[in-house]
Amino acid sequence: MKNTIKVLAEPGKQELFITREFDAERELVFRAFTEPELLSIWFLPKEQKMRIGYMDCKAGGAYRFIMPGQDGNEVGISGVMHEVLAPERIIRTFEYEGLPERGHVALQKILFAALPGEKTMVTIHYICESVGYRDGLVNSGMEAHSVVVYNNLDELLLKGL
Repeated sequence: MKNTIKVLAEPGKQELFITREFDAERELVFRAFTEPELLSIWFLPKEQKMRIGYMDCKAGGAYRFIMPGQDGNEVGISGVMHEVLAPERIIRTFEYEGLPERGHVALQKILFAALPGEKTMVTIHYICESVGYRDGLVNSGMEAHSVVVYNNLDELLLKGL
């Protein structure tokens, strides 16, 4: 695949970076991340369906994505929007609700950089509460999941959304 994902998680640090280039202008890529009807198409592997519980993409807004869990029950990802600056960045909290105890929250910055030739570089920067939580994200299959869903996003962008 020509646009490969890069994951950087330096040992002993609470940060995680995921970068991926897309063959589409950044306004389209930004829309795919911020419009619920588009996000629900690409955010999970095709055999799974995600529902958007709510998604208010503005500073002070909140979101909750609901998806099938491994045990057959539904599980959510939720957070609060701190900043949404179209088409440049999204800053929000991120909490996976499927952990045994609640309150493991990361700060997530999603940056959309315009590249020559109507391409976009997306960088997702997580700042986790601990190295252990960051390592848990990395070891959860996040990279493999990201490869699948970003390929889904490629297909959606190729269709012009």
